[in-house]
Amino acid sequence: MTDPIYNLHPGEARWTHIALRVPDIDAMVDWYERLTPMRLLDRREDETGFGAWLGMPDMADPPFVLVLAQFFPDKDPFAGAELATLAPFAHLGMEMPTQADVDEVAERGKEAGCLAMPPTMMPPPIGYICMLRDPAGNMVEFSWDQGVFATAVERWGASEED
Repeated sequence: MTDPIYNLHPGEARWTHIALRVPDIDAMVDWYERLTPMRLLDRREDETGFGAWLGMPDMADPPFVLVLAQFFPDKDPFAGAELATLAPFAHLGMEMPTQADVDEVAERGKEAGCLAMPPTMMPPPIGYICMLRDPAGNMVEFSWDQGVFATAVERWGASEED
């Protein structure tokens, strides 16, 4: 058995992250910190390249982070493969507290030149959404009244106060 690096581990399996291979980690970190509520949790550099973890400061348990990896060209284990992007439908989704929050992020995205879909009321269960495109081309959806949060709370009993 390998000796652990960390002293703290989950008591059960946890959904913890999604990882994206990116061409410019600095642009990505800056974009996510400016246009989403995510904040830099950790940043690293090793012999293969750069890594960054972004997450929601109030989500320590359970954590869910966006992992970004920019490999050095001569160390990229996926060299030759295209950089995969989440688009046109594949996306990261963030449910907002109000419809006005979706409008506000759409306006900031428009000003930043990355608004891919203006605020639109979609049929249930999609809700009111807009889409921004991050610097690597990934789609990020901001929604209101989508019901992911409500359904999880109703089904599993978690709430913001827990």
